[in-house]
Amino acid sequence: MSHNGKAILVVGGAGYIGSHMVHSLIDAGYRVVVFDNLSRGHAEIVSAPLVLGDLGSLSDIDKCFKNHSIDLVMHFAALAYVGESVSQPELYYQNNVIGTLNLLKIMRQHNVDKLVFSSSCATYGEPENTPINEHQSQRPINPYGRTKLMVEEILRDYGNAYGFKSTIMRYFNAAGCDTKGRVGEWHEPETHIIPLVLAEAQRLKRGGLPGETSLKVYGGNFPTFDGSCVRDFIHVNDICEAHLLAAQQLLAGRIESTEAFNLANGNGFSVFQVIDVCREVTGQPIAYRLAPNRQGDPSVLVGDAKKAFEVLNWRPKIRDLKEIIKTAWLWTENNDQPSDC
Repeated sequence: MSHNGKAILVVGGAGYIGSHMVHSLIDAGYRVVVFDNLSRGHAEIVSAPLVLGDLGSLSDIDKCFKNHSIDLVMHFAALAYVGESVSQPELYYQNNVIGTLNLLKIMRQHNVDKLVFSSSCATYGEPENTPINEHQSQRPINPYGRTKLMVEEILRDYGNAYGFKSTIMRYFNAAGCDTKGRVGEWHEPETHIIPLVLAEAQRLKRGGLPGETSLKVYGGNFPTFDGSCVRDFIHVNDICEAHLLAAQQLLAGRIESTEAFNLANGNGFSVFQVIDVCREVTGQPIAYRLAPNRQGDPSVLVGDAKKAFEVLNWRPKIRDLKEIIKTAWLWTENNDQPSDC
């Protein structure tokens, strides 16, 4: 299956979602180039030509576009830790906002006018209603969410002024790993619930004692059915499929300016449910410690992805929590890295 050799630049292609996206694009017949500074990514999981470069450097980006003919850009290169964004906002505005402006400047210089942008449900802040649709007001409650919203506004302005075409993909909780086990979730430090619980399962499997767990559940008194917060987990392969469909629409000229899409499963699962299912999948007696609620953690974040269903003809395929966790455990089992978790 070929797409006339269309070339896609994956910025941040050495990270969690970006590395999965590279596989999806290659599987679909695209030519792929990765641009990454490896500050949070890993060169060993990149399966396409890698250009080492930083979005802080116009010359790095320019060199990439001079050396490679690019038809469309997918932008995943954001710093994405909420807590770190609160303590180090300058780092976040520099990388996520200024870095994107630099990328857009060079894209325009090279007449590349199509972008698929990785945004976040963090742009909504405390939800007004659940499930959250694209029409809800966006009032982010941390610098990370604000950087994503700023880029969304920039893309709209570029669409109006320059005819720049983009799709904004607002993810809920990306989860799971490549169903073929080729790449997985590998953050340092790890803050996502599923890999943290699976790391605890690994510790037990290696002979650790349940009573020595360092796994923390933040808050057990949320106004939810079991007291833990509820999140919408969406499989990373399904996120990649949505990006693929958005890229096809952009390349076919079917998206005129700027369109935003929620990418969500539409189901909420609680933190305690995640732990229960991880116990079932791994066969380990996973224990945890209750910790105080984290500032800015909404009780329930569940998304409405009807617009992506209708416009992109997208449907999440791996919606069952157990199936999502099984793919993550497959990767964890095959890439056992002893850690302090």
